[in-house]
Amino acid sequence: MIFPSISDLTKDKYNRYELVIATAKSARMITDEYVKERETAEKMIAGNKESEKAIFAMIKREFRDEKAVKCAINRLFTGDFVILDPESAAAKRAARAESERLAAERLLAEKKEEVKFDFSDEDEEEIIDVEENEEEEA
Repeated sequence: MIFPSISDLTKDKYNRYELVIATAKSARMITDEYVKERETAEKMIAGNKESEKAIFAMIKREFRDEKAVKCAINRLFTGDFVILDPESAAAKRAARAESERLAAERLLAEKKEEVKFDFSDEDEEEIIDVEENEEEEA
């Protein structure tokens, strides 16, 4: 018998196709996490040749001992990953895009404030003095 069962995973809200797609996407995310952790562990070992730890000891047990699909199924079952219906997924994407747009606008506004030039009277006198010196030298 397979645990968790398909009915436990779908909770009678989703069909098997949606479950398969969600599991595949989740497994891809888990694989990407594993690759990042492995690269970090390899860099740590390469930087410290005297380290007695092996690479597999630095990687989370969940990633190194189980297949990505099994981890994805467990995360879907425990609720770490959630399957969203198309409407709520679209709304979430729109909200994320709006927040990213607002953050980008804030960054642009901050950069514009940093670039402001101050042309006070003191600066004008220095510029005039430099121009007069250049004319005298010529």
